[in-house]
Amino acid sequence: MAQSGFKQFLTEILSWWGGNSWGTRLWIRRFGAYVGSDEFGNRYYYDKKHDRRYVTYAGGFADASAIPPGWHGWMHHRTDVPPADAKYEPRAWEKPHLPNLTGTAAAYRPDGSLLNKGERPRVTGDYQAWSPE
Repeated sequence: MAQSGFKQFLTEILSWWGGNSWGTRLWIRRFGAYVGSDEFGNRYYYDKKHDRRYVTYAGGFADASAIPPGWHGWMHHRTDVPPADAKYEPRAWEKPHLPNLTGTAAAYRPDGSLLNKGERPRVTGDYQAWSPE
């Protein structure tokens, strides 16, 4: 959800949990070089002097689960080639990236969960509880 200009301005000045504070903007402006962006609008930067990699999240809130797999590898130094340069193609068996949906209406709720109707499946007998002797 996008914020209005003034509200976003105040949020960036007064909060650190959004991930795109004024301190972050100044640091990226001084040391960072734009590397690319992903399909969600997140923007990625590289700080050559300090060998650090940064992301500014689209939507304003810092949520590491919003980084797709190709960029996740680059952010964690598993590869030095950004997906924008490497033409990253997901494998045929990979599902499309979804951010963490915990706490939302789309969260996974198995049968028997307090937030889902249905009954918990019966134990099949292939499990034996451990007990100290």
